[in-house]
Amino acid sequence: MSKLHIKKGDTVYVLAGEDRGKTGRVLSVEPAKARAIVEGINMVTKATKPSAQHPQGGLVKKEAPIHISNLNLVDPKTGKPTRISLRREEGKTIRISKKSNQEIK
Repeated sequence: MSKLHIKKGDTVYVLAGEDRGKTGRVLSVEPAKARAIVEGINMVTKATKPSAQHPQGGLVKKEAPIHISNLNLVDPKTGKPTRISLRREEGKTIRISKKSNQEIK
C-alpha cells in the first residue's frame, strides 16, 4: 500500500464530480480503498430506522467517501489547490507543495 497525499484534517479541493470546485476539511481517510470523507462534500441521503439517536427515523443526510484521485490539497501559503511531492528527511516523510515549494504540516 502506497503513502497517501491526504491526511485527516487537511483542507482539500474537489477536482471532479458533482461537487467540483468546492473545498472542505477531511474527516477521515480509508487508505485500503484510497477514499476520503470530506466535510460537506458528496452528500447522500440515507433512510434510517427509528433509534435512540433518531427517535423519528426517516431521511438523514451524510457524507459519502470520495476517491482521493478527485482531491487536491489546498496550499496553506497561497490558498490554491496544489500537487505535492513526498521527501524523506531524517527518517521522516514530509510533504512539499509543488506551487510554493514549502513544507505542508
